[in-house]
Amino acid sequence: MEPLHHAWLPQNSMEAQALHPPIAGKEEMVPYLPSSRVQTVNVMKLLEGRSGRLADLGSGDGRLVFAASAAGFRCTGFEINSILVSYARSKARWIGVPSSQAVFVKTDFWKTDLSSYNNVTAFLAPGVMGVLGEKLLKELPSDARVIACRFPFPDWPQQLSAGSGLDETFGYDISTVRSHLRDEQETVLY
Repeated sequence: MEPLHHAWLPQNSMEAQALHPPIAGKEEMVPYLPSSRVQTVNVMKLLEGRSGRLADLGSGDGRLVFAASAAGFRCTGFEINSILVSYARSKARWIGVPSSQAVFVKTDFWKTDLSSYNNVTAFLAPGVMGVLGEKLLKELPSDARVIACRFPFPDWPQQLSAGSGLDETFGYDISTVRSHLRDEQETVLY
């Protein structure tokens, strides 16, 4: 597999902020911060044994999409920064990733129905994880797995994790999360 880091990509948060300005109107600003190589490996560990369609929410330069498509997933990278979408599309063409395996769309995933995806990855700010969790619980099929990079979902029971510190990733099976939240709600009612 080719290296996932390129010297001319943002090297610090100021460079990343210039490439991916905060999203106006969202609960918290979500700057572009690329996944580390270790974080990408951790995501792939949590996807082992799975297949199907994968949505990467806030796909940035596409590194998670490229890793997942190399493992056989049919991927869609959702990104609102046109520079990053152009970069990811160009890289996909350069390395020969067919559009049947990976596509990058300049689309706001908040306004997109994600029900056709059975795998979702997200590396977003902690302040949006609760709202994202609500969206995913409403839309994803019961066999879906969600992988959160660095920041876990605040109300979801932790099921799987890989790595530690800044490179930690968290895995959640939607059916188990729904069951846990339903049981928790029934306990509160009684």
